[in-house]
Amino acid sequence: MSNDWQTTLRNAEDALSRVDPVIASLITIHGPCQLSPHTDYYQQLVRSIIGQQLSVKAAATIYNRFLDLFDGSMPTPEQIITTSAEEFRAIGCSYSKASYIHDLALHILDGRLDLAHIATLQNEEIIRQLVAVKGIGEWSAHMFMMFSLGRLDILPTGDLGIRKAMMIQYELAELPKPAEMLGLALEHGWSPYQSVASWYLWRSLDNEPA
Repeated sequence: MSNDWQTTLRNAEDALSRVDPVIASLITIHGPCQLSPHTDYYQQLVRSIIGQQLSVKAAATIYNRFLDLFDGSMPTPEQIITTSAEEFRAIGCSYSKASYIHDLALHILDGRLDLAHIATLQNEEIIRQLVAVKGIGEWSAHMFMMFSLGRLDILPTGDLGIRKAMMIQYELAELPKPAEMLGLALEHGWSPYQSVASWYLWRSLDNEPA
């Protein structure tokens, strides 16, 4: 990670520590935030589709088989659309996931999903382009913006881990709904660093957030 990114994260931790004692405590316990954006956008989206509703181990196994279909390398979108659903099914992908991967490749090839410029787009446009792909919903879009693009002000309201952590850390009677999550984040002054606060909530559950 660049020094500028590290400085940004330290500034985020300092800001959150000043406004929210709960997050301040988690920062003390878990140390520096390890959000680390990258530019392997296409690969990340393919992996996220393959890994849906699978354990980390099973997802890794199928992803490696996926690469083996293409001599161990990440295939181009052109290669993906010329690979049959039956070939993907043979490595453990469901037919639905095969169709999602095909749809992702088509969106990239015809420009509906503009990965070359996606880092320059506003959050709302990124979500619009991503959820237009079969198999990619708002939760996946939030994860992409946080962990691939490094957007710092994302609150993944559809994430069960965040909901559980909020309930525990803020002593709520039940799992908060999206509106309650947004209200809590506003009340505790998380913006413009909601992604960093979310990372610490994941860590509070001893889960790896990415």
